[in-house]
This record gives sequence, C-alpha cells and structure tokens, in this order.
Amino acid sequence: MSAQPATILFDGVCNLCNGFVQFVIRHDPAGRFHFASLQSEAGRALLAAHGIRAVTTDPESVVLIIGGKAYSHSTAVLRIMRGLGGAWAFLYVGMLLPRFARDAAYRFVARNRYRWFGREEACLLPTPALAQRFL
Repeated sequence: MSAQPATILFDGVCNLCNGFVQFVIRHDPAGRFHFASLQSEAGRALLAAHGIRAVTTDPESVVLIIGGKAYSHSTAVLRIMRGLGGAWAFLYVGMLLPRFARDAAYRFVARNRYRWFGREEACLLPTPALAQRFL
C-alpha cells in the first residue's frame, strides 16, 4: 500500500456495504483506508476524476482508489483484503481465479444485496471519532 491513504467508495444506503466499511475500520486501526459513499459529492468527484461513469442511482460496486488507479468489483474487494494484512491478506489468492468468474459472483451478490441485507433511506453518518476517515 502507498503512504497516501487509499479511498473506498461504497453504496452508502446498502446495509451490506455499510457492514463491509465497519469491518474494514475494525481491521484497519492504522487508518490506511478512507471512505466516501458513491452518492456523496466527494464520491461522485472521485468517480469523475477516474473516468468512472456515475453509478449513484443503482451502485453495484465497491470502488478502491489507490496509487492514482481505480479498481472495482471483486478486484477492489480482494485488494482491500490484502491491504488489511494479517490473515485477511491470504484472500488475495482469489486473484488467481479468472476475473469474469470473480466478477460474476460479485455481481450476483450485488444484485441481491438489498433483498438479503436491506437498505437505509439515507447514507449513514460516521461517528465523530471516525469522521476524519470519511470524505
């Protein structure tokens, strides 16, 4: 990972995505990752800056921005897990699977995440203690 914090863009109204952000926060005490919802002004600006079409109406992917590059879908998740280090980094071995297969599984979960995990009416706000990690 680079010295500059990586940014994770996530669907701010998705309970699964919010749970994933909470997971990353718990396993990243050094604060290597920062966060922005895809629906936020900061999130939309980062998407535009990396040439990614705005996906705010029906976002289907986590996006990781690190080292000036943007990664999405399964690649983003696997790179995030590697960035957490420890035993979580072992999951990066999933990169050996063909991307079309990894992303097909990712998209299956993404299509069903609201039904399985629910959604909020608005993006959740970070606690004051974590506010500096959110854009």
